[in-house]
Amino acid sequence: MQITGNITPESLMSLEQYHKWRKIHKADLLAHRKLRSIHLGEHITLQFESEKTIRYQIQEMLRIEKIFDEEGIAQEIEVYSALVPSGSNWKATMLIEYPDVNERKRELARLVGVEHRMFVEVEGHARVYAIADEDLDRSTDEKTSAVHFMRFELSDAMKASLKAGAATKLGCDHTNYPAHMNISEEALASLASDLR
Repeated sequence: MQITGNITPESLMSLEQYHKWRKIHKADLLAHRKLRSIHLGEHITLQFESEKTIRYQIQEMLRIEKIFDEEGIAQEIEVYSALVPSGSNWKATMLIEYPDVNERKRELARLVGVEHRMFVEVEGHARVYAIADEDLDRSTDEKTSAVHFMRFELSDAMKASLKAGAATKLGCDHTNYPAHMNISEEALASLASDLR
């Protein structure tokens, strides 16, 4: 899988090429995804996306749906490309996970607005709160969604601090889900590689 900085139909593999590539590289891709998955408390996970994770997602969708035509490929790229970090931000898929259906229903009602209370805090800098669900609103007054898409915009000073090894917290200050944790050095190194 070639990281190009821009996902285009020409930069994707054919289904046949991807089938061969996938057999060899799937474990590496899953390890990359796992490194960038950060659990905040027991019930929230943020999957920080990269060009590699989104390129993989697009290739997987093309494989699963058996999409060969140019229009279908272009639609998949359009759907997922917005999740690729632009060099000044981190983008993440947030999952709110409660295995029990009744508990999930109750907690999603208690967590209305949680997507706007997620933050990253780079040592020496103010918190940066997530810009959530720019494509469409996923919450109502009665409940939040179990899946949100978010972006954390980082200043040049924050990026410089991160690249210099500054500790960084991921957190949530929602009344019903107060939590924060330091992002591991390994995960932070991977996230810092998204920044220009």
